[in-house]
Amino acid sequence: MPTKKKRAPSHPGESLRMVLDDAGLSANRAALLMRIPSNRLTAILNGQRGITVETAMRLGRLFGTSTEMWVNLQTRYELEVAPLKVAS
Repeated sequence: MPTKKKRAPSHPGESLRMVLDDAGLSANRAALLMRIPSNRLTAILNGQRGITVETAMRLGRLFGTSTEMWVNLQTRYELEVAPLKVAS
């Protein structure tokens, strides 16, 4: 029986990029609307930074979603990559 290959964990920045695209917003415009530095949002989009609770609250306000949705995306990602880091 062939083994299933696990896909690489998806950083929440990938989901955020899709939401921005669907909303027709650039990262800079979204950062201005959320009143955060654009480099913070860009780092999230590039997978270099996680989504903090504060940023999750701002994303929720901007897109009409819950804070928990964004926090859960970040937590799920961290739970998926933690075993990979520990095994190294």
